[in-house]
Amino acid sequence: MTDQNIGTTEDTGTSDSSNATTNQAAKTFTQDEVNAILAKTKTQLERKFASKYEDLGDPDQVREILTQHQKREQEQAMKRGEFDKILQELASKKDAEIQKRDRVIESFKLETPVIDAAARYRAVNPEQVKALIRNNLRLSSEGEVEVLDREGKVRYDDSGRPLSVDSFVQTWLQENPHFVSATPSTTSSRSNVAGTTGGKLDITKLDMKNPEHRKMYAEYRKSAGITR
Repeated sequence: MTDQNIGTTEDTGTSDSSNATTNQAAKTFTQDEVNAILAKTKTQLERKFASKYEDLGDPDQVREILTQHQKREQEQAMKRGEFDKILQELASKKDAEIQKRDRVIESFKLETPVIDAAARYRAVNPEQVKALIRNNLRLSSEGEVEVLDREGKVRYDDSGRPLSVDSFVQTWLQENPHFVSATPSTTSSRSNVAGTTGGKLDITKLDMKNPEHRKMYAEYRKSAGITR
């Protein structure tokens, strides 16, 4: 009998424990309880992270300071952009003024002497001569006019000095006589180049800038059998 009661008691205890576990698993939370749990969790997290930055003060004030700082940086960046633009405009203006100044110097020291020399050596069109030989001239770094050969090297005269613009223009017109204006022929011009014996031509007295003398020279070469 006693054993039977013990067995019954054990069965009853096991049954009560199972019922308690089932009741606990089936427990539900109200919305207020859920809200309270979430609020508690949020507060704990805020305290955890706020403790690291508590020396900075109120978080809202910190955010305001950061916002103002970013705004000032943007304004300064815009000002720097405008300043850079102004600098670029000033640099462009300065470059334009330098180019204008260099153009005036170039015209005065390079082109004007060419035109003057071409006119003195009776060029038909001095401006045309200037345009044709312009690429053979340049200004050095010291501002002096240099005459260049076909390879772009400075030309020198027989004395070893840089060839002058005047000499270059004169030589060029002699080599290109069709750019020289014709001059009326006279009896004296023929007699001056004629020899004293039998009217023989003295080619050393010919002026190759004179069309009449060039014609006489051509006749001389033809009569002498010179073909080249």
